[in-house]
Amino acid sequence: MKRLFIVLFACLLISTTVPDMASANSPTSLVSTARNYIGTPYSYGGSTTSGFDCSGYTQFIFKKEGISIPRSTGQQYAMGTSVKKGDLKTGDLVFFNTSGNGVSHVGIYIGSNRFIHSSTSKGVTISSINDPAYWGKRYLGARRVAKFNHEKVVAYEPATASEVEPKYVTRAEIAETLVKELGLETTETTITFSDVSKEHPNYNAIMAVANAGVFSGNDGKFNPEDSLTRAQLAKIIVEAFGLEGSAKTSYTDVPSDHWATEYIDILAYNHVASGYEDGSFGLNDKLTDKQFQKIIDRLNQ
Repeated sequence: MKRLFIVLFACLLISTTVPDMASANSPTSLVSTARNYIGTPYSYGGSTTSGFDCSGYTQFIFKKEGISIPRSTGQQYAMGTSVKKGDLKTGDLVFFNTSGNGVSHVGIYIGSNRFIHSSTSKGVTISSINDPAYWGKRYLGARRVAKFNHEKVVAYEPATASEVEPKYVTRAEIAETLVKELGLETTETTITFSDVSKEHPNYNAIMAVANAGVFSGNDGKFNPEDSLTRAQLAKIIVEAFGLEGSAKTSYTDVPSDHWATEYIDILAYNHVASGYEDGSFGLNDKLTDKQFQKIIDRLNQ
């Protein structure tokens, strides 16, 4: 009888200390909730909107989505199921060794090689798991602690001809968005553009994307007010977010030997961008702000 009690107690202990993988509404909901707290300051031991440490933030966000996870980074690393880096999905917890003594930092993977977390320097922010300057060298692994419906449905883009006075997104505006999405930082640089002075309102963002090699200028100029074509953006998005894979597409205006075909196929495979209802991709169309925002939204799904 005593032995039976011990066995039952042990089973109860395991079931209460190692949570089962819970179900949640959607990864989009989780990311949306997590983004609401960007800019919240870091606070050691913090687990409220006044300030978060890394595991306090992840626990807070998952609780908002109806999922209970342990408080400490070590406890979170011990739960769920292990996930290979190449198999990461939105909502997975990603872990890093920032102290030199094993797991010491955690964040939430939000897709496209990015994670949202509470960092000691910036508070809640978005960074790249492959950042060569810091996070890429310290990545430890990932755990899946919740089940999401990851199905993506991508509708056709509205034809540009039907848009009324479309607003075309500028290179400077794209730079600003990529800095936020990729968590890029402005560092000392020897890069200069003759048409971008230090007083330019987008100077820091332009320098950050240029330093990161995301995209640069031509003949010493950045041309901040110029537009990009949809083909040009395809290349930038694929390389900036490290997208992989390929879907066989057959857009009427994209020859198989065109320089952008590979990038467009990768976007299609990742359900990031599609063509128009008439079967074309709009290879040389200028990118509108609505189209650009849709692409960013899909990267965050």
